[in-house]
Amino acid sequence: MSTARITRFCFVRHGETDWNGEKRIQGQIDIDLNAAGEAQARAVGVGLAKHSFAAAYSSDLLRAWRTAQIATRGLGLAVSPAPTLRERNFGVLQGITVQEASVQRPEAHRHHQARTPDYNYESGESLIAFAARVATGLEAMAARHVGQSVLAFTHGGVLDVVYRAAAGRALDVPRDFQLPNAAFNWLEYDDKGWRLISWADCSHLQRVLDEMLE
Repeated sequence: MSTARITRFCFVRHGETDWNGEKRIQGQIDIDLNAAGEAQARAVGVGLAKHSFAAAYSSDLLRAWRTAQIATRGLGLAVSPAPTLRERNFGVLQGITVQEASVQRPEAHRHHQARTPDYNYESGESLIAFAARVATGLEAMAARHVGQSVLAFTHGGVLDVVYRAAAGRALDVPRDFQLPNAAFNWLEYDDKGWRLISWADCSHLQRVLDEMLE
């Protein structure tokens, strides 16, 4: 396979937020990083220093944007906002935990657990619409950077969609892979689709974890 037609991506999920710890559904609500998330973002910058990128993009939601700004400070990269990298809009479930949803919004909770592809949580995005939005944005990004490497800061839902595209897994199949905060996820894209290189690499975060335990 010729590398000239391939775009290489490093996807980074945003650093930790307080709502991550509470297992609260963030969706498109703008939540900032907590102290651990800021430390993870700094570790991302250290881990990325040995790599070279033609461009950097980020979801314009605060938790991803802040991760990108912190991580790229020493990399000489200007980060461009990319709304197509935003998390899915979970409609009526945004701001509550999954446990709270089972009581407060039982129908929406049932569809959330079942990963119903065409359900939009009354005022949000269906999985089908969300996946199409992500695919359209990333394919345009890949076309702008053929033969180059791209850094993209995003969210768990976006990574879920990309992994499934690379692995050939349906949107409604239960997730059996990890989506760690601030991990490195490397994939390639060309006219044949997505190819997984490595996933959920957290090796650069070990020092952060060690410092938090001291």
